Amino acid sequence: MSGKRFDRPEFLRMLDVARKGDVIVVWRLDRLGPSLKQLIETVTLFAERGNKLRSLRENIDTTTPTGTFMFHIIGAMAEFERDVIHERTQAGLESARARGRRGGRPKALQKIEPRNLARAKELYAAKSNTIAEMMHMTGFRSRNTFYTYVVNEDMQE
Repeated sequence: MSGKRFDRPEFLRMLDVARKGDVIVVWRLDRLGPSLKQLIETVTLFAERGNKLRSLRENIDTTTPTGTFMFHIIGAMAEFERDVIHERTQAGLESARARGRRGGRPKALQKIEPRNLARAKELYAAKSNTIAEMMHMTGFRSRNTFYTYVVNEDMQE
């Protein structure tokens, strides 16, 4: 799970089962937290509990002074890298918006003609066909979309 969230279930479970003297191994330091501050807090927590930390990607072992120093350097670099990626992503999205592009998946209902939506509601109210038949007759391709715009709206009225 992303290192951005501190309430990750497996991370919390690992903290519960870690005993004094255990070595906690991570693939990358940025898996431990979203910021240098949180990384330092996590490593401090490990130290207070008597745990050691090893990062496979950065080859860091916090049981030595050199490893602790390298932890702080690599942690700062990882935070910087995340910030740069975030800035680039935001700049790209703003550029796309300026060109009139919108992100995300298009709404399924945009493909359904209003008369077919009205027809689907009539058919559903008549209760003479199966959902699959009504979907086929009115152009709905997704059962979820059909339920969202026909069945659920019918219940709300």
